[in-house]
Order: sequence, then C-alpha cells, then structure tokens
Amino acid sequence: MALKHFPLPDVGEGLTEAEILGWRVKPGDTVTVNQVIVEIETAKASVELPCPWAGTVRELLAEPGQTVQVGTPIIAIDLSGGAAAEPAAESAGGGRLGEESNGRIATLVGYGPRTGSVKRRPRKDRRVAAVAAPARPEPPAPAPRPAPEPGRSVGGYVPLAKPPVRKLAKDLGVDLHALSGSGSGGVITREDVQSAASGAQRVEQPAAGRERREPIKGVRKATARAMVDSAFTAPHVTEFLTVDVTPMMELRERLRSHPEFRDVKLTPLAFAAKAVCLAVRRTPDVNATWDEAAGEIVYKNYVHLGIAAATPRGLVVPKVRDADRMSLRELAEALERLATNAREGTTPPADMVNGTITITNVGVFGVDTGTPILNPGESAILALGAVRDMPWVVDGQVVPRKVCQLALSFDHRVVDGQQGSRFLADVGAILADPAMAITY
Repeated sequence: MALKHFPLPDVGEGLTEAEILGWRVKPGDTVTVNQVIVEIETAKASVELPCPWAGTVRELLAEPGQTVQVGTPIIAIDLSGGAAAEPAAESAGGGRLGEESNGRIATLVGYGPRTGSVKRRPRKDRRVAAVAAPARPEPPAPAPRPAPEPGRSVGGYVPLAKPPVRKLAKDLGVDLHALSGSGSGGVITREDVQSAASGAQRVEQPAAGRERREPIKGVRKATARAMVDSAFTAPHVTEFLTVDVTPMMELRERLRSHPEFRDVKLTPLAFAAKAVCLAVRRTPDVNATWDEAAGEIVYKNYVHLGIAAATPRGLVVPKVRDADRMSLRELAEALERLATNAREGTTPPADMVNGTITITNVGVFGVDTGTPILNPGESAILALGAVRDMPWVVDGQVVPRKVCQLALSFDHRVVDGQQGSRFLADVGAILADPAMAITY
C-alpha cells in the first residue's frame, strides 16, 4: 500500500486555517487527479479543493465543521495502482500542487509566500494543532490543562477527534470540549471518551432552548480580528455631509430609458462609486496606505474599490479592480456581479485583497449614515446613506428633494482634515450635480 496524506493547502493568500464544509468523497472511493474531493471555507471565500493524486480514499482525517490549520493532513489516499498512471495535479503557476520551487510552495492559484517568510500567530490552545505530517517529527503531547466548563465552546475551539470517536461521544452524552486528548498532538481517543462517560462528565444543557451558541470562525472571526486591528491601529476621524441628490436621481431615471443602460441595474451605489473614483484624482491621499514596517506612505495610481457586502456568511469586502478606468455602465455591471458572487460565496480569494478605498452602502438597510471602520490597509471608507424625500431650501423656498447623507472615515496619519474634507465635498458635489464630473 502506497499511502499518502494530503495536507490542507494555502489557497494563495497566506491564510492559516480553513473550515471543512463538506466532503465529496468517502472511504473506499476511487479518485482521479484534479477531482474535487472537499469544499472548504476560508476567511475570504468558499473553495473547492482538487485531489493531487489518483488512488483510493482510505480515511477522512477531518470532518465537516472542523477548523483545520494549513499543512494539516485532511485525507489519506492509497496510490497503489493509481499514482503511476497519472501525475500530480498542477497549480495555476505551473508547479505541482504542494511542491516547493525557489523557496515557495505551489498553491491553487500559483505560488504561495516564500518558505519562512510568513510568521503565523501562535494559537492560545495548543490542542487545535492537528497531527503533523508523516515527514515531520511528532510533536510532544501538550501538558494536561483544566477542562473548560462542560457544553461550552472556548474561543471557537474545535476538539480534535476522528468521526467514530465523535459519534461515540454523542451517543454517550460526553462533551468533547471538556476533554484533554491523550492521543498524539492532543487528539481525543475512544478511551478518553469512555473514561469521561464513566466519570459522569456528561453534557448538561442549562436553560435548554433559551440560548444558542456558535463557534467564532470563518468570515466572522476574520472580520472581528480585522476590525479590532484597524480600530486600535489607525486613528479614525469621521466627517459627515448631507447632500441634495435630486439631480443624480433625475439623471438615473433618464439613463434608464437610454439604450446603453436599459439592461443594467443602475443604483445610487454606482453613481457613488463613480464619484469616489473621480474625487480620488484631486485627493490621492485617501487612496494611499500607511506602511508602518517600511516607514513609508504608499500612494496608489489605481483604484481597487472595495464594496462592503452583507452575506449569509458575514461581512465581506470584495474589490472592483481598476474601478477608476471604468465607465458608469461598466461600474454598474461590475457591482452587480460582485454582489451576486458575494451572496453565493463564490468570490475568488484574489478579489478579496489589495483594496485601496471602500464604500459601505448602509442606505440599502434604510439607514441614514454611520461611522464606518477602515478596512485594514486602507486610509478611507465612505458610508452611503439612504436616499430620502426631505424638505430642502432651494432659492429661498422649502421644497421636497431627494436627500442623502454621507460619512467619511479616514486615517489621520495619512489624511489631514483639509484633505478629508475636500474629498468628501468633491464626492458630494458630483452627486449633487453630475455635470461636475466633466471638470475632474
């Protein structure tokens, strides 16, 4: 038997862990090279992993719902009779999946970071580190530690145990979160479960039906970490502006009947996106990045526009690449594709990184405005409020108008008050009078 273990790969963005969503194969199945074997969810998107070898599935080493660190074996495949017939799968960069070249590992979308160039933050609970790959020395078992309160999850911790052991624990009413595994690498064994059952360490559910607990993982975990890092790293300043956008809404109605826009979903967000791209030309500071390590401010000559999107998986911020080069129609089409992909969880990981400035459209929820938190690595974020019918003074007369509130948060290390104010005023001026766009 030529048994090989397939480790969870880095999908190309330096991610350190992923959740197993579901297996497409089971023990005993015959698999071929590049056959999809499992779906995982990273902090950025759902990804289908192909099998790098041909052979027979012997064992699934992780179960759905389990969070696994990159490099941890997730499936064992017997290559007898299959490995010689077909080569290992290739990455988008031309290398064989998982193979090292010039100090970099081939991943699904090319090559990952150079070996040793990425330092990962150690986890507080050593038990989440899975059994090491066969080629590495086996780590010593962690020292015993006090068990957490039965029935409670600790910091999103998922106990390490094989599916048969999990089923036994469920049948015996034993809470795996309350156990310290005696197996290699902290893995919980059948004996651990049986010992706990005999010692009356059974699950007791207080206030049954009155509470619901979910582990902190995936998009929610990544969003929380990013927001905390941003809020306590960049000094936020937020400014507000109320704008009469009646001319913008009138232009929108005219364009809807224009042949070029009849089949396009033209929203206020599309106009705001165009206004942001135009206003950046006069105030490039809002499109810059503070590089603490290098001691530099990096000015971008392009706009990768982030759009904060609420999805069933949580808040994600996919990017419209080179939005500053797009026409209004192209922006509207790109925003519609982006929203669809975000809702369906099919946004490519590469589209979730390297943004330069972001818009959060809180108006779709009927909200007037807010104080948005910067997306990490960016210097400005614009909140677009709901467009409402409100009384407005025009030529000394109070008349009903379409009114919208804007809020701009910016990093005061990069953007001074004058620059932030000018940028917000420019965006407001374009939305209040779209003809201003020809002056930029």
